[in-house]
Amino acid sequence: MSKTTTLPKAPYLLEKQIGYTFKNPNLLLEALTHKSCKKPYNNERLEFLGDAVLDLLVGEYLFYKFPHSQEGELSKLRACIVNEKGFMKLAKSIELGDFLHIASSEESNKGREKASILSNAFEAVMGAIYLESQLTCLRDIVYNLLEKNYAKIDMNTLFMDYKTALQELTQALYGEIPTYKLVSESGPDHKKIFEIALCIQGIEYAKCKGHSKKEAQQKSAQIAYEKISQKNSLHKE
Repeated sequence: MSKTTTLPKAPYLLEKQIGYTFKNPNLLLEALTHKSCKKPYNNERLEFLGDAVLDLLVGEYLFYKFPHSQEGELSKLRACIVNEKGFMKLAKSIELGDFLHIASSEESNKGREKASILSNAFEAVMGAIYLESQLTCLRDIVYNLLEKNYAKIDMNTLFMDYKTALQELTQALYGEIPTYKLVSESGPDHKKIFEIALCIQGIEYAKCKGHSKKEAQQKSAQIAYEKISQKNSLHKE
């Protein structure tokens, strides 16, 4: 029985989604072509460019959206968007996976849904738009996508659930979720202190105390999330 291959949707439908028509159709084709296709071209170079431009535009967007926030807060906000998970969310909002050119091996492994492939392709498409229009058109496109997908973005909603964010990050990077172990429990019943250890792949990443198990888990998850995000960012560079 032969394998079924999903054909990518017509590029003009993607152009309609993002509100931009490419002057050079081949540039869009390059942005949508994954390296697994073994073509003379793929989207890795455009991904490199798009990553840098998106870092700038997301930073600019947050700068204007939060005029009273300090540098440290803005950096944390940007880090929550400018990453694989954040760009995958933006990619899915324009159904980017339906337009990708991937090899049959990736097709069978659900490549159109993979965080790494989607986020890289999103960076590549944005990089391609930048090459044709500089920041003129791209700024509006990125701002609109951010408004649609992060309309309720604020300091509290982004940082209050590190446990979920860490789980999604470790699933994407390692194919497994963190484990939390109760190390100790002390204090009177009305004021107990719980100590939780967080491990990923058998390695302890954090150990924190809190007035509830949930609080201790969140503190541990935040430490682990920031460690892994920083490590992954350095490797990407």
